[in-house]
Amino acid sequence: MNHALKPMETCVTRAWKMHQAEIFGFLRHRLGDADLSADLLQLVFLKALHEGRRFCELREPRAWLFTVARHVLTDNFRSQRDYVDLPEELAEPVAEVLAVDSLADCLPHVLTLLEAADRDILTCCELQGMTQKAYAASHGLSLAAAKSRLLRARLRLRAALLTACEVRFDADSGQVCCHLPRKRPS
Repeated sequence: MNHALKPMETCVTRAWKMHQAEIFGFLRHRLGDADLSADLLQLVFLKALHEGRRFCELREPRAWLFTVARHVLTDNFRSQRDYVDLPEELAEPVAEVLAVDSLADCLPHVLTLLEAADRDILTCCELQGMTQKAYAASHGLSLAAAKSRLLRARLRLRAALLTACEVRFDADSGQVCCHLPRKRPS
């Protein structure tokens, strides 16, 4: 008996037969070029073959194939971008100073306007990086009391910054947007 041997059909080839035309249509619709779509379709098939047995374990092979097709399409678009040669001598980018960073000149002055207890907790926890728990332990306070004290000190610091440095906050984000330090007499 000389039966013609049929190539063994795998889960990859079964899924490919079922979804090949649909994936080609997807690529063709987005690219508008049948030849390029066929080339990218072959890349999708090769990636599926490369998965081997793992492909057979997929619950949704169609979804996997379309995901790979989208990735191949994205890679193709990225490779098609036009690039512009940059001149040899580029100007150095100017570092933007954040408004909150420019408060460094005003902050020491404002700290002197606060009560000693507020100045102490703000200096320790905000400027020197001490944890609230460590501050509480070193000052004989409960953690809740230290947190409460720090919160009140922050509020008083904010009020002092508003007055002494004319700090303004962005209405949307609540972040410092600008400030105008008052000129102190020389």
